[in-house]
Amino acid sequence: MSAGLAQKLRLLQGEAGKAPPLSHPAAARGEALGIHPSPSTRPRPEVPENIRRLLGLRARASSRPITPLRPPDRYLPGDEIAPGLRYYESRHEAPPLPPSVDVSFAKDFDTVAPGQLLCFDTETTGLAGGTGTRAFMIGCADRVDGQLRIRQLMTTTMAAERAMLETFARWLEPRTVLVSYNGRSYDAPLLKTRYRLARLPCPITPLAHLDLLHPVRRRYRGLWENCRLATVERQLLKVLREDDLPGSEAPRAWRDYLGGGPATDLRRVLAHNHTDVRSLMQLLARLAGDTPTIPPCPNPSRT
Repeated sequence: MSAGLAQKLRLLQGEAGKAPPLSHPAAARGEALGIHPSPSTRPRPEVPENIRRLLGLRARASSRPITPLRPPDRYLPGDEIAPGLRYYESRHEAPPLPPSVDVSFAKDFDTVAPGQLLCFDTETTGLAGGTGTRAFMIGCADRVDGQLRIRQLMTTTMAAERAMLETFARWLEPRTVLVSYNGRSYDAPLLKTRYRLARLPCPITPLAHLDLLHPVRRRYRGLWENCRLATVERQLLKVLREDDLPGSEAPRAWRDYLGGGPATDLRRVLAHNHTDVRSLMQLLARLAGDTPTIPPCPNPSRT
């Protein structure tokens, strides 16, 4: 259609009351050539900022590039010895123990060799127990070549539990004496249940088990505010934990990591478990070295 014919058509439409909206001359020339701009390419009027605020309009998005979020810190110490199972080992100065350790402070015990002792502690997915609760971490402390060896197993997937149970079973011998703190009532029954559910032979049931909670209660109940391991560390071992994650937070830290979250708190759980098993060996040495005739130390806060 020629430009003259298009102009005449507009005049006729105007007389009929159907005139098209006025457009830019350049746009009119484009339309005359059969080129029609799409709504998205048509220029939009600029709204002043004060008018935008009065109308409650959102500010225009910044043209600055968006900085991508940093990936979460997923680092965990140790080595992966099986899919989803990590192993961490460290060596420390061992508390002094005689060649034959007198453990007569505990009932049903007489003497044991230092090489028989295996202190252990678990970190679990909950404190209620039952078949729905599982251990995701097992820590152990024993004496090797005159040093205190601490070994820790930690699962980072649900499927790695069987590998952890099989590895822990290889650490136990028929002569092993398990040492725990409230392990008779919690840790040992929990692990026995997990071995049974995994259809594995339980290596814990036939072993001797020395639970240090009961002799501590007999000796210090009424002198301390409670007999928790943290209280024993403070009052008896003079151990002060720094940046310690409470055991009640361990399930949450593990679930967060499994959900793709950072490993920061899970590393703190590893440190918490490390201190637990190290304190167990120190507590055993202290209880074995104290003679029954010496009265227990009073609570310093009450003197």
